[in-house]
Amino acid sequence: MSPEQNTSVIVVGAGIIGASIAFALQSRGRQVTLIDKGEPGRGTSFGNMASIALDFAAGSGPTTWKRIPRWLLDPEGPVWLRASYAPKMIPWFLRFLAAGRPSRLRDIEDAGMSLSAHALADMRTMLQAIGAPELITDEGCLAIYETEAEFAADRGHLELLRRYRLDHEVLSGSAIRDHEPTLSPGIAKALLLPHNKSIRNPYQLVVKIAEAAQALGAQFRSGAVRTVEKKPGGGVVVVLENGERLEAGAAVLAAGVHTRFLADALGEPIPLETERGYHTQIMKPGIAMRYAIIWPHRAFMVTPTAGGIRVGGNVELAGLDAAPDYRRARVLVRHAQRALPGLKAEETSEWMGHRPALPDTIPIISASSKLPGVWYATGHGHLGLTYSATTARLVADMVTGAKTNVDMAPFRIDRY
Repeated sequence: MSPEQNTSVIVVGAGIIGASIAFALQSRGRQVTLIDKGEPGRGTSFGNMASIALDFAAGSGPTTWKRIPRWLLDPEGPVWLRASYAPKMIPWFLRFLAAGRPSRLRDIEDAGMSLSAHALADMRTMLQAIGAPELITDEGCLAIYETEAEFAADRGHLELLRRYRLDHEVLSGSAIRDHEPTLSPGIAKALLLPHNKSIRNPYQLVVKIAEAAQALGAQFRSGAVRTVEKKPGGGVVVVLENGERLEAGAAVLAAGVHTRFLADALGEPIPLETERGYHTQIMKPGIAMRYAIIWPHRAFMVTPTAGGIRVGGNVELAGLDAAPDYRRARVLVRHAQRALPGLKAEETSEWMGHRPALPDTIPIISASSKLPGVWYATGHGHLGLTYSATTARLVADMVTGAKTNVDMAPFRIDRY
């Protein structure tokens, strides 16, 4: 292998995770080629909720199995499962429930919080490095509760905040409206999360990261990747769908939910599913919000971002191929207007994307267990933006042989 090939890295996937990894590796002297079948930032990263959320919450818990039937039967609930896709979800759901066992839950929370502990500082460092520190807000986030019962049901969240010493403040009565006057007087409680920030435009963030990587010498290639193979003599070969073969010293697979097909081809299947998420971008909302808000009971967010207000969240389980059902987005807008009575839905656009979700909620950030020179960065679920800069730094550490400041064992690919 030539010296150039030995230091070259192909990063597959140009969303927020892949673009950040490309920038981190190029900054450390690697020659990076970033590949995606579309333009940087046009996939799932285009429509995320612009949130840097440090209060990691595991998807499953000891009582989750009791709530699933209610979720699935509620047409306006936080989870929709299309009947035609239900049989394919059974193995994933069983692993999801197993991850909520008390004996496993604390380990999962510790792993998630080990990334969250660095996420905000790493994001600020990356934004400074690409010359875009203004893209992150100064304000935090408000979690809202319509009733005292909703607040009591979220006590696990409060316990997590206390356990990991994350700043927070419980608000009630007029104090809620003092912080966010647009909220309904019907909101009984709110939780101020000053550490949870927002990005002013998540699509523009990915574009700027990719441009910064290219300014340092990285290349962008448009194309769909079919597989990765071992190169005789060392290194890897990335094979495109058109048959083109690209040689490099290493490859990082960060293609979101599509990474599962590349992992299958390498003989190391991973239980990676798509949690389809919806948003409505409102460009004439009729209100100006100070904070992003999240309604835990209804599992959605409202964020001032991208020049307007974005309403999104929830989970639809229907696979990659089913057509979007934008009733999901409209349900969320109705919920948002309940919390924000002045919110108008004028000049709107609707969007659906595929969050890459693993049943234990924490991502895979790992060397391949099958092919030396291949690395994975996928399965970030709802926290791709939050963990992007930290994941990029950790992957760059591993690829370049530097010591990581996070225990990477919980994120290994062969943990299942």
